[in-house]
Amino acid sequence: MRKDWERHQGGCLSSELSFLVEPSDVIAVRDRPLMLDCRVQGEEPIMVTWRKNGVPLPTSPRVRVLANGTLFITSFQKRREGSDADMGEYDCAAQNRYGMLVSRKAKVLLASLPKFHTHPVSMAVDEGGVARFQCQINGVPEAIITWERDRVKLNTTEIRYTLLPMGILQVTGVRQADAGVFRCVAANPANTRYSHEAMLNVTGGASRIYKEPFILSGPQNLTLTVHQTAILECIATGNPKPIVSWSRLDGRSIGVEGIQVLGTGNLMISDVSLQHSGVYVCAANRPGTRMRRTALGRLVVQAPPEFLQWPQSVSKPAGGSAVFTCVAQGVPEPHLIWLKNGKVLMPGHNVKLTNNNSTLALTRISAEDEAIYQCIAENSAGTNQASARLAVAQAKDLPAAPEGLTASGLSANALQITWSQPPSNVTDSIIGYVLHIRKIGEPDSQELQEAISKGTFQHDVTNLEPATTYSLYLKAYSPLGASQQSRTVVATTLGGVPTPPTFFTKVVNSSAVQVLWELPSKAGKAEGFRLSYRKVPHADFQGPVQLPCHINAHTISNMEPGAVYEVKLVAYNGNGESDCSKRLVSLAEEGLSDQSTGGNSLCQCRDGEASLGSIVIGIHIGTACIIFCVLFLMFGYRRSLFCSKWTQDSWSVPRDNTGHIRNPKDGANCPRVESTPQVVCPAECQVIIEQQSSGLPGIGTG
Repeated sequence: MRKDWERHQGGCLSSELSFLVEPSDVIAVRDRPLMLDCRVQGEEPIMVTWRKNGVPLPTSPRVRVLANGTLFITSFQKRREGSDADMGEYDCAAQNRYGMLVSRKAKVLLASLPKFHTHPVSMAVDEGGVARFQCQINGVPEAIITWERDRVKLNTTEIRYTLLPMGILQVTGVRQADAGVFRCVAANPANTRYSHEAMLNVTGGASRIYKEPFILSGPQNLTLTVHQTAILECIATGNPKPIVSWSRLDGRSIGVEGIQVLGTGNLMISDVSLQHSGVYVCAANRPGTRMRRTALGRLVVQAPPEFLQWPQSVSKPAGGSAVFTCVAQGVPEPHLIWLKNGKVLMPGHNVKLTNNNSTLALTRISAEDEAIYQCIAENSAGTNQASARLAVAQAKDLPAAPEGLTASGLSANALQITWSQPPSNVTDSIIGYVLHIRKIGEPDSQELQEAISKGTFQHDVTNLEPATTYSLYLKAYSPLGASQQSRTVVATTLGGVPTPPTFFTKVVNSSAVQVLWELPSKAGKAEGFRLSYRKVPHADFQGPVQLPCHINAHTISNMEPGAVYEVKLVAYNGNGESDCSKRLVSLAEEGLSDQSTGGNSLCQCRDGEASLGSIVIGIHIGTACIIFCVLFLMFGYRRSLFCSKWTQDSWSVPRDNTGHIRNPKDGANCPRVESTPQVVCPAECQVIIEQQSSGLPGIGTG
């Protein structure tokens, strides 16, 4: 069994329109040619057009669309007379007779290299100390920065020199030979620029004065995309030279894979992943002590959207419904939008978006809804798209619903279903059947589906539960979609009848009784219930009232006030009825609910069987008991008056010196022995005491 057989139809929609290559972000150079790829596949003819910032891009001798869909700009321009620059967001749209598909947006930027906004600053450093220079420039693409000393390219093979990609030069263990004029050189395809010059003066010899650890520059907050490289700077000075170490603020291990230390303390993480996000702590420790200084920097790693579930192409009949599901993950969480033939789809009419736009539902489908639907997932790290096509089939094009469906119990764990073979002209268009099955009483969401090949008209459903009732129906599938469902049948696996239901009654008014019962703990254990009742002492039951498996209450009305009724309830399934449960209920006094005692009484009874004799005998026995109890109360009251005379004196029994009981001084007393269970009383009193100890109600010793 499997839940979603309809995916199988994807192969039927052989003319799927899809992208082989989508345009990607690119940096263009002024007056140079630019090409953006867009290759698609699907049923021909396919027309490819381009849009810039959401507006159709007109073609010209300078801007052309090649036969393979590639956009070719012969000379990229920053500004043109009467129009905007060529920079912007480009996407391509592919269209055939089934609909339109839009690619991801590609950012096209112009290569540029403006002036430096941060220049290196001159400094004086003690010999053996640490020097740091920095320059910053915003280039597109990011500029490659190198350094010069006295206008000669710096020898970066010297291990004391550390160049960081952010335009930082670190010099450790400074020597007199390091003194000079430094400047940085930034270069990219657009230009090459030089920063201001900065002087490095090296003063005196190595300092012997103690200096506490001091972090010259700590890590900066970084936001990167997965697979990029993160460099967290940390350079410290002090005397003696401090030891630099790294840790995470949350206590987790930084790890070793892809981790490298640059220079004397800079942390480089290659190929960052989401697990690398966190706050990193740089600590400068004085050797041999706990003296330390720390600096913190946060690394945020983002991930572009990735699809966990794609929408699936489907064919649906006119008037039916279609549901597309699109689930994406990313950091930050992606925002989902839907397109219909390249245009943003808004909820309304027959369009419903739920679950944060991850589910698109179309109801009352018509020919106008036939289109290509796209799910676009976007976040600050990138975009992604997935598409599916909706084909609308007319009812005349779909197979007829299967007919003659029957189901019967085959064993304790299997059912057998059969259905009529359709005419040969219909069979040719059928690609298979799908059986829909669920335990009776379960919600539709618990329904299971099982695919059945087209050449069979009998099928055994296995791995079922014993003595359980199931609801089943069948659909036939063609390349255009599914038929209407067959009639629903109900069948029970072998294994026995249901257990007798537990129920009780409640008098609603002088002519109505409500019957309530407990439903089985597991779905499918009862197909339904049958409720019967009769007026005592009549032999014939009225009903039964047949009730479905999910109903657990029923009100019997139009009953005769003041009468006594017997109510009977059975549960049933395809294997038969359970033992019945019955109760007596009296309408003699409104509000008096259940007249039976001892809970439900089970009987091996069937409709029409009378228990009048037992009822009459029970009534006579009850009446005799009441009369006996009244007489017994009266007799006990007389004896209690007689015995009370004996209580005027002490009930203590005098003993002689030998410990034997002496005769009482007054024969009117009913003597007893203190602190012993033995009681000696006259015969009349003794009767009363024995009756009390026997537990009969209403008898007292007085």
